[in-house]
Amino acid sequence: METEDGVSFDHEESMAAPHAGPGIMLLTPSMRLLYKDRRAWELCQQIIRCQDGITANGVLPRAVASLVDQIQKTLKVRPDPKDWEQVQLRRVVNTLHSSILLCGTALIDQTNAQKRILIVISEVGIGEWQDKVVVQAKEKFHLTARETTVVEHLLKGWTNKEIANEMRLAEQTIKEYFKHISEKTSTTTRTGIVMTIIHSGLRQAFATPSPHVIVPQWYAHRAGGIGIVALGAVAPL
Repeated sequence: METEDGVSFDHEESMAAPHAGPGIMLLTPSMRLLYKDRRAWELCQQIIRCQDGITANGVLPRAVASLVDQIQKTLKVRPDPKDWEQVQLRRVVNTLHSSILLCGTALIDQTNAQKRILIVISEVGIGEWQDKVVVQAKEKFHLTARETTVVEHLLKGWTNKEIANEMRLAEQTIKEYFKHISEKTSTTTRTGIVMTIIHSGLRQAFATPSPHVIVPQWYAHRAGGIGIVALGAVAPL
């Protein structure tokens, strides 16, 4: 199956786990996109939205293009396939509600005639902190099961339409859920709901920090905490 940009992805794989785990992209050294699975497409769109819709080469987030460019330059000084058994370049991209880790390496055949660039893209730390925030919000604000699901998707930055499609409900029904959630959290906007729920949940995360939890950088700056936990050799953006 092909996406709107003509890149193929595995439909069955995407249906099995549409919003979990890492995504995979395969490119040529000239930055031509050969393959992108559904998860990679979703995370790329998340990065692009965060970067005001600006792309490189028409379809790639600028952070991905920059990482591929760095791999291209490294290939010139490290052309041996054995070098790339140990080399992995990384970048962290901060989006509104999570941090996304890009891991890139070169795939070189034994004849050195063909080179491909593999990018693995995944959210880091979001699972644990988001789960804790949602659980605490459900208890504190007495959210129903469906209201809790709406909050989970809201924390991912999804629109009403995306939430409605995922829950197989009418968009107007999602708006009604937001109305109830707003009343329970004493807020009047989506942003207000997000900030109230996250502030309430992450206050506890700062009080009892875990090495596995990565607090969103935008929140950490406001709270005076630490944003991104070091993840090996992460290249600066």
